[in-house]
Amino acid sequence: MVTAVSAPGKVLLAGGYLVVDRDYTGLVFGLDARIHVHADELRTSSRVGLSEIIVRSPQFRAAEWRYGYRLTEDNGGVEVIQLAGYPVPNALCTQLGAGSTDYQAFCSHSSPSQPRNRFVETALAYTLTYISCHTSSNIKPASITIFADSDYYSRQGVPTSSINHGNRFIDFGVPLHKAHKTGLGSSAALVTAFVAAVLLHYLPVDTVVINTDAGKARVHNLAQSAHCHAQGKIGSGFDVAAAVYGSCIYRRFSPAVLEHLGELGSAGFAKRLLATVDDNSTPKLWDTQIRRSEIDIPKSLRLVMCDVDCGSETPGMVKKVFAWRTENLEEATLLWATLQKGNEDLASELRRLAAGRNTSAASYENLRDIILTIRSLVREMSDKAGVPIEPKVQTELIDACSELPGVVGGLVPGAGGFDAIAMLIEDSPETVDDLSRFLDDYKVTDEGQKAMIGKIRLLDVKQEMVGIKAEDVKLYNQWI
Repeated sequence: MVTAVSAPGKVLLAGGYLVVDRDYTGLVFGLDARIHVHADELRTSSRVGLSEIIVRSPQFRAAEWRYGYRLTEDNGGVEVIQLAGYPVPNALCTQLGAGSTDYQAFCSHSSPSQPRNRFVETALAYTLTYISCHTSSNIKPASITIFADSDYYSRQGVPTSSINHGNRFIDFGVPLHKAHKTGLGSSAALVTAFVAAVLLHYLPVDTVVINTDAGKARVHNLAQSAHCHAQGKIGSGFDVAAAVYGSCIYRRFSPAVLEHLGELGSAGFAKRLLATVDDNSTPKLWDTQIRRSEIDIPKSLRLVMCDVDCGSETPGMVKKVFAWRTENLEEATLLWATLQKGNEDLASELRRLAAGRNTSAASYENLRDIILTIRSLVREMSDKAGVPIEPKVQTELIDACSELPGVVGGLVPGAGGFDAIAMLIEDSPETVDDLSRFLDDYKVTDEGQKAMIGKIRLLDVKQEMVGIKAEDVKLYNQWI
């Protein structure tokens, strides 16, 4: 079955660091920049039998990964093995006839070895393992293609000619490892869309229905499991939750939910994964809280992102903040409680404004004050922990943007640092154009800070309330 699925990016507008702890929540918005995954059978001549799954990302140079797969012993799941490029054996040349259609079909699936893509590889292995628990049919070869909306990556160095106006996807013109991410949650959106597309491709149509709560829960549980393993740690999971459910107030799951899984290939792994994903236990194993009804944004406002073409080492920053918290527990607990209150106030004020009929510049004053309070508390935590959560160069940029007409305020989302910044602005073409021009001309005045950020631009994204969804396969005809 040919399938196509997309999942949104994310911005953790408020709740950075706090969201790692179940005692606190995060205010996470989905973004309308999406990762798409298209899955189809791998078509070859009837005389050529290939037992492999090929994954491509055609917007990048030489981005192709070929995998073999096999069931392991003792119910250990499905192991996937990345295949290196291979020469065509002489015997096969003779059998097919060098230069024949069959020969070319075989050769078209041979490629040089690629660096491992741990997110693709892990998502594929976990999803095939889950599928093997639901069907006794052999897993047939497949062709899987990944697409990214253009704002997931900075465009610096991308030729203008490669940006095909009127077409959704652009050719980035570089290998994947040289592309600069803009911090919109590409790995979580990728794993989520990949898991869903492969499930829909292989399983009967009524097994996983992604527009139902039960279907979303299965995709969420499987994507969280795979994403955490690919990262090498059990993270908070807010990014996967946003990819599945869209915008929400998020409280993380207990790490114990996944601690028992063990390694893929270990005895009984497939059975443990099946039980974890389907979660038929009472009480439920997954204690995640996804509160979609408690998040909204007025139609008069728009959440936008500004790319600074840089990036931060998030794991190192989180480690330092939690080290400070451990050493200064009483002080940190008080500060985090105040931050949690500010985050709740922000969500509440956005809901209040969304429920109102009339809005004007004056009606946003309380929202501005809440944003400024949160920023002040974040800078206090930044100073105490010695971590650049809202560094000076970002403070100056947000302050300058906030002076523009129609701009309500901005925040450094998530773990902060030198990733993209989030701004709440009036949803009018004039405000968007003014902010875009301002950022195009913006110059960092502090010589010592210039190297911290690159070319600044307004990304063409906004908030997205919808999470994972099926797509029309015709959307990708130009690329497949």
